[in-house]
Amino acid sequence: MLKGISPLVSPDLLKLLAEMGHGDEIVFSDAHFPGHMFAREGKVPVLRFDGIAADKLLAGVIPLFELDSYSTPVVMMAAVKGDQLDPEVEKAYRAALKYDGWIEQMERFAFYERAKKAYAIVITGETRKYGNIILKKGVTPVAKI
Repeated sequence: MLKGISPLVSPDLLKLLAEMGHGDEIVFSDAHFPGHMFAREGKVPVLRFDGIAADKLLAGVIPLFELDSYSTPVVMMAAVKGDQLDPEVEKAYRAALKYDGWIEQMERFAFYERAKKAYAIVITGETRKYGNIILKKGVTPVAKI
């Protein structure tokens, strides 16, 4: 365990976050997301955080992760036609990320295609529908040593 890092952030997740470069994307999905199917189709690593709500994990990650400032850094899955989003999901994610910028809403199958190209997929214990979010990594500020 390390000081200043949420105990929800596992060593494997910490390693993936550290390996990511500017422009790489990571998916934090709900428990319904078919992430393991995408892992079989390509080389996208999948980590599971069963029982941990996505907003809690996002809150643990965001102090370690710079969002991209050159393009839209946050993408969420849009509702399927005839269904509707729970506005509390986006509200919880915004609060966890301390983010008030624009969030792109992406059609389900387009979101899946983008997820296949992600650096990693993190399947959370989030049970609310459409609790899927992609974060694009930005340039990490230089640490003053």
